[in-house]
Amino acid sequence: MPADRYQCMIDETVLLESVTLRTSVLDRTEVLDRVKALSLLPDGLHVTTAMVATYFGVTTEAVRQLTRRHREELSANGMAVLRGADLRQFESDNLSLSLGSYPQARRSLTVYSRRAVLNIAMLLRDSEVARQVRTYLLDVEQAVRARLDGPALDDRIDQRIAHVLGKTVVPMFNALIETSGEHQRELVAMRDGVWRIEQRLRTHHARLRRLEGAKR
Repeated sequence: MPADRYQCMIDETVLLESVTLRTSVLDRTEVLDRVKALSLLPDGLHVTTAMVATYFGVTTEAVRQLTRRHREELSANGMAVLRGADLRQFESDNLSLSLGSYPQARRSLTVYSRRAVLNIAMLLRDSEVARQVRTYLLDVEQAVRARLDGPALDDRIDQRIAHVLGKTVVPMFNALIETSGEHQRELVAMRDGVWRIEQRLRTHHARLRRLEGAKR
């Protein structure tokens, strides 16, 4: 798909509404830090609801409401609710260190991976930071798509050039050679050079086809 068509098809609204599209770009968690530094807990993997709210510049209640509406999707992408022994271990390893003292006892704690935070960025409408993350994410995807489309376009150009050389230029040289006596040697050399270029293009095209077949 050409890059301009890809850009037209994907915009922020589609990203907000399409689970499939969100899933397709969830590995690009690096865009979070390119928009704004995301502070993590000491384990280097998770954040709390309060930390998510701080990152996006919204209230913790706004984050809680969003997680309630999209619990299944977020859970599949790294959001977890810790209770019991899991919670006590997590607090011992993370929260007591980050807060400087052992936190007040609680029955549960919701934590998020970077992937889940990116997921929230694609769902949270009323946040300028989330909007910037979505914009940056789509820019990255467009750039990647443009690079992927590049070789295919080059391949089509190579095929077209080889076709023109084989069907037009080489026959033209043959005709000139037949009717020319004085410059025949030069024309033969030029014709042979064009023919070699055509063969290289055809070989290059065949190699690309083999490589593409091996990737499938």
